[in-house]
Amino acid sequence: MTDDIKADRTVDTCGTCCPTPLLEVTRAVRRMKPGEIVELVATDVGSRMDIPLWCGRTGNELLLQQEHAGVFHYFIRKRR
Repeated sequence: MTDDIKADRTVDTCGTCCPTPLLEVTRAVRRMKPGEIVELVATDVGSRMDIPLWCGRTGNELLLQQEHAGVFHYFIRKRR
């Protein structure tokens, strides 16, 4: 999706709805090392609000949020 951010892991939750994208990205981040980046791919419209709020609450950094043709891509760096 973007050349300047490289994800260490991708979590595809397309076709699912809340709370699945949030649960899956939480599981992925728990297994990652600090500083690693996860790309979350989702079609759930609610993720537009849920993911930035989750990042704010957990201290993980939302590097990029993009949408193309109803598919949302979030690049999140695990907090250090």
